[in-house]
Amino acid sequence: MGGLFQQGWTWWLIGLAVGVPVLLVGLTELLGALRRRGNPMAKPVALLRNAVVPAGALFALLVFAIGQKDDGYVWVRVVATVFGFLLILLVLSAFNVVLFANAEEGSWRRRVPSIFVEIARLVLVVVGLAMLFSWVWDADVGGLFTALGVTSIVIGLALQNAAGGVVSGLLLLFEQPFKIGDWLDTGGVKGRVVGVNWRAVHIDTGSGIQIVPNSTLSGASFTNMSEPAGPYYATASMSFSTDDPPQEVMALLVQLADGLPMRWREERASAEYAGSAKYTVSIPIAAPAEASAALSLYLSWLWYAARRRGFALDGDATDPIAEPAMLDAAIEEAAPVLHLDEAGRDLVRNGAKLQRYGIGEVVLSAGIVPNEVRLILSGRVVMQFETGDARIPVGEAGPRELIGQTALTRERTTVTIAAVEVLTVLRIPLAVIDELIRVHPRLAAEIGESLELKRAAAAEAIAALGLPRGEIRPR
Repeated sequence: MGGLFQQGWTWWLIGLAVGVPVLLVGLTELLGALRRRGNPMAKPVALLRNAVVPAGALFALLVFAIGQKDDGYVWVRVVATVFGFLLILLVLSAFNVVLFANAEEGSWRRRVPSIFVEIARLVLVVVGLAMLFSWVWDADVGGLFTALGVTSIVIGLALQNAAGGVVSGLLLLFEQPFKIGDWLDTGGVKGRVVGVNWRAVHIDTGSGIQIVPNSTLSGASFTNMSEPAGPYYATASMSFSTDDPPQEVMALLVQLADGLPMRWREERASAEYAGSAKYTVSIPIAAPAEASAALSLYLSWLWYAARRRGFALDGDATDPIAEPAMLDAAIEEAAPVLHLDEAGRDLVRNGAKLQRYGIGEVVLSAGIVPNEVRLILSGRVVMQFETGDARIPVGEAGPRELIGQTALTRERTTVTIAAVEVLTVLRIPLAVIDELIRVHPRLAAEIGESLELKRAAAAEAIAALGLPRGEIRPR
């Protein structure tokens, strides 16, 4: 028995029989922990456990335990080749994880395109295999490298035009002057980047996908409208009549733009007068992707607002609801709500006016003392508080309901009222309301009750959200 343990291969057998299972168990536990944490090192550890360690154990068994040296034994060389190849893959996988898997955002390692990494990995695998075959099989790989070099030169000369575009694409990917989702203006093409590959950039222009070769982008200047971070300015041009006062028109343009829900909150809109009744408005928004929706909503609001103010947008000041017959019909509808007799009808007819608002347009802002009361004829409005960047609805109003009742109490409004549908209202000046109340005192009580009901509903909505009134600032 003592002679058995005096032989060197016996200890190798014992070491392999005990060490390999223990090592595999340890690697299994490590692999499970890495996978639970989502650690990228799990991939090389899995390769080590599943392939490298078993191949290494077999190689050691053949070479040391059984004593089959690599002097003519093909199977030993085959196992050595497989083991060496797996070691090369393990080293490259580990380096890839260390260098690129945990790269910080914005670092050069993050900017390296995956194709560069794959090409470098392929080159290293080929070089490693060549050295492995030279060591294990005594192969002469010098001629192979020479042949590959000559072939590469020939192929490069034959495909230099096509390869130029690919190289330009790879360099563009490495520099990363833009990313998927950014908006580019290349001079002839303007849109959002939806795809980037070796050869070209795919840009969604809104009317289709435009394919722009990388060689074109790398050889010319272009604008990344999504960088730097901050507001993007959507611009629109419009014209009015030369009879419309420019300062009042510009004030209206800015007021409407500042009320857009997609406006960048840290910046205000601006308007410029170019002469000849032509104006330009610039609206700060979060990203170019919102420009189309913002301008569409803005221009629709402007149509309603211009007619309420009597401005001739695009030279047209006509208002479809300004007909006397429509005002008479509105007064008849308002008569039961306002207790109108013939004298009251004449009073309202002489002082009131029909107005319309677009969807989402602000009808009454918070923090002001109204000088008029509005009776909703069609459509609905929502009353909102604002806390931080959130808009909290606290009530609604619909046809035959009054809004702006705080005009009677001379109090500031505490909510912003916005249209949720195309809204038609009868705008009644405060002087007319005061005269109606003088004739019918009951009207004042009804308006007061309506105001209290709305306040109570708003308080209940705030309490339901768990927000004390003091934490909410009116919008």
